[in-house]
Parts: sequence; structure tokens; C-alpha cells
Amino acid sequence: MTISTSNAQAGAHPRADLIAPPDPPPSAPQPATAAELPRTIWSRFIILMLCLAVVTTTLAFGTVHAWSLAVFQLSAGIVFALWMADAWRTRVLRISRSSLQLPLLGLFAVGLVQLLPLGLGAAQELGGALAADPTRALSFDPFATRVALIELAGLTVYFAAALAFIDSPRRLRLVARLVIIFGFVLAVYGLMQHFVNPRTIFWVREPQQAEPFGPYINRHHFAGYMELTLAMPLGLLFAGAVGRERIALYAFASAIMAIALVMTNSRGGMLSMVCEIMFLAAVATLARGRSREVERRDRATRMRAAAVRIGLGFAMVLAVFVGVLYFGGEDALSRLVGSVNSADPTTGRAHFWQGTLGIIKDHPLLGTGLGAFSAVYPRYDTSNGMYRLEQAHNDYLQILSDAGVVGGLLGLAFVAVLFWTALRRMQSHDRFRRGVALGALAGCAGVLVHSFFDFTLHTTANALLFLVLAALATVNGRVEEPDTEGGSRRHRRRRRRQHHGSDAQDDAPPHAAEREKEGVAA
Repeated sequence: MTISTSNAQAGAHPRADLIAPPDPPPSAPQPATAAELPRTIWSRFIILMLCLAVVTTTLAFGTVHAWSLAVFQLSAGIVFALWMADAWRTRVLRISRSSLQLPLLGLFAVGLVQLLPLGLGAAQELGGALAADPTRALSFDPFATRVALIELAGLTVYFAAALAFIDSPRRLRLVARLVIIFGFVLAVYGLMQHFVNPRTIFWVREPQQAEPFGPYINRHHFAGYMELTLAMPLGLLFAGAVGRERIALYAFASAIMAIALVMTNSRGGMLSMVCEIMFLAAVATLARGRSREVERRDRATRMRAAAVRIGLGFAMVLAVFVGVLYFGGEDALSRLVGSVNSADPTTGRAHFWQGTLGIIKDHPLLGTGLGAFSAVYPRYDTSNGMYRLEQAHNDYLQILSDAGVVGGLLGLAFVAVLFWTALRRMQSHDRFRRGVALGALAGCAGVLVHSFFDFTLHTTANALLFLVLAALATVNGRVEEPDTEGGSRRHRRRRRRQHHGSDAQDDAPPHAAEREKEGVAA
């Protein structure tokens, strides 16, 4: 069995995996490239499982309960088994070379080290509150660390599978359109639930001491999910990858998702949405990088185009708030203003962050253990301890608390590689590819802004969609339409036949019409 590395590194030619290497000696076996491998039924099932996971993890209350996490891990195990079946069938193990996988593997290694019996144990660290601590692990809560590692393993399997098996333009379009359609349907349900029965999820469950929205118990997590899905149709619109007959449809879907986000009354979500739209407007110009059409434009023309996009971005933000006033009335915005406490604009988060900084100060290198925050924080809490704090309400502080400086550097490396690679993928000649890369990166950027105020990426459904978008933004040239002139003409002719019907001349082989015209002229 051989190994097929199917994703090019950043900086490589976008079609590097399709360039034939020099012929090896006759006696040496020639490994198959990803483009030459047959599409097995197992690979199709992997894509199906990936799409189902995006949908089902969200509908299962965001996959935050033990039963839903167990089902998620089982599905990840099935994906791994299908992966091995595909390798057995093709005699080639498909593995992506994307360096985005390395920080996840590094974080998994940190969690394994935290389970080793190398520390004093939680009992002695907490002043002898526990009588016995046979594990003496570095983690303050070894059980929670094991659970976090299992969840991280499932997310990594899905992420690696997305990088390896989203290997054609058709599969790219399938996953991208799934994100748009499901995001729109989820936004519609969220608005229906908000106006009809805001306290009940699916009309069967009423969570206590929570403000649900859509299928989520926490409204901020629903806002984070809308940030991820909203960016995809906007990216395609800003990149000019949507036909004129579909612009209104994509714009309507984007508006509904944006209105649902604002109706959550999440200030962090609304700030992230504004930053997301401004990011799209600013980066959309880069998404037209290497096309010949753009290279012929002068600088002034491109500056005007960028100004127009920024203006459209502001116009969309204004339209969303007008829509909120129309649907929710004046109470929608008055609730937002009334939720801000002048004494503490952070609504208690500043107090949580102060205690988290104390944890980071005392455990700077490897942290206190993945998932162990709730076990450690009470020691650093200066309030009355009435409420148990499960998360730090800041993903950046929590990764430093859970995994120390090592985990923080791994997270920083992931973000840096994501942006660097995605910005390079936007230089594609394929307009749809550019739009997907732009929208996926913008969605990730919006959630990264929201992570300063909440813990939306600690929800399994949000983390999975974030990683799927990261894969869509960085997967290499296998998902692009041919960029040759003949290929472009054939693609345009095929689209014309789809919209206007085919005639005898369109059914001719490529360039036949041009050769016929040349013969007549002669």
C-alpha cells in the first residue's frame, strides 16, 4: 500500500498534484496521484458522513451533551473505517499534506502529556482538598481531559477527511452549497422559534436558566453559527461567482441569516458580523488576484471597485438593522441597549477573565489540562461562588489556561497558516473557487473575533463547521475548474447550453466553430 499526499503546501502551484513527475525506472513502482485514484463508494460515503455531521451536530442542541458527543465520536469512527476501506480498495492511503493539521495533532499531544503522572496531583495543588489523588497527573481533571481528547480526535478525523476527500469541483460545490442552504433553513427556524415560542427548542424542550435560540441552548452559540454560514453566500457574491439570475436569491439568504443573528441579541455576534462584512469588502479585491482581466485594470479602477464593495458592506449592515426593526419592532434594539450595564459593559466577563489570568500566571507552560477549567477556576474566583463557571468566556484565554503557552502557540500557528494559505488560494483563476475561499475565510475570521467575548468554538457543532470552512478555504487546486483558455471556453459554452439550449454549432467539438469561421473566411 502506498500513500497519496493530496494537498499542496502553501506556495506550491495550485495544480501541483496534477503535474506528472518524471518517469521512474521501469523496475520502480510508480505511486498513484490523487487525481488518478478512482472514486470509490467509500469515498462517497465519507463525503456523505461529513455533510450529515454538519447538519446533525447542529440539530442535536449543538452536540454539547454526553449522548450527542457519543454519537459524534461513533460517526468519526465510522469515517475512519470508511477511510481505511477506501485505502484497501485503491491500495493507496489518501492523506493531505496541509500543515493546518499539525497544530491539532500538537494540541492532542499536549493533552496526552497532561495525563502523564508527572505532577503533584490535583489534591496537593488545591491545598489538600481531596484526600487521595492516585493519578498525580499534570491535568487537574484527568477525566475531563480524556473527554476533551476524544472530542478533539473526532474533530481531527473529520478535518483530515475534508482535506483529503474534497478533491473535485463538484464536491467543493456540494459542501459549499450545503453550508448556505442549511444556514438559511436554520435561520428561518430560529426566527420562527423566536417569535412563536422563544423558550422551547423544537417545541419539546425548555432549558432552565438559559436563553435558547434555534436548536442551541445558548443564544451566543447560535450567533456564532450564523457567522460561519452567513459568510459563504456573501463571499460568492463579493467574488462575482454568482450568476445574475441568482444574485437576489443569495442576497435574500444572506439577509435572513444576518437578521437571525441580530435577533439573538448577542452583542459579540453583531460586532463579529460587522467585522466579517468589512473583512469581505476589504479582501474581495485580493480574491481577483491573478486573473488576466484584473491584471489589465489600472490601480484607480480597482480602488473604485474596493470602495464600492465597502459601501455595499455598510449598506448591508444598515439593511439588516432596518429588517430587525421591521420584524422585531423597537423592542428588539431596546433590549440590546438595555442589556448593557454601564457599571460593567462586559456583563461579568471581566471578572471571569481576571480569574483566568491568575490561572495562566500560576501554570504558564502546559496549563491545567484540557477541559479542566471548571475544576480549577473556583480556587481563583473572588465572588461568592454561587454559579459554577464551565468556560472562561474567551477562547484565547482559555486555551492558555488549559494548555499553557504551548497551546497558545499552536493556536496562533493554526490561525497564521489558515490566513496565509487561504489568501493564496484566492488567487485562483476559478471564480467559484475564489468565492468559496473568501467566504470560508471570512466566516472563520468572524468567529475568531467573537471568540474574544464568548466560547462559541467550545461547542462541537461550531468547531466542526469552523474546521470544514478552514478546509474549504485552503484545499488546493484539485477543486478548481481548468484554467486553460480552451477549458474556459468550453465551460462558458456549457453554461450557455444549460440556460439557452444547445444547437448544432454548440454540439460541435471544442474550437470547431472557430475553425469553420476561418474556413469560410479563406
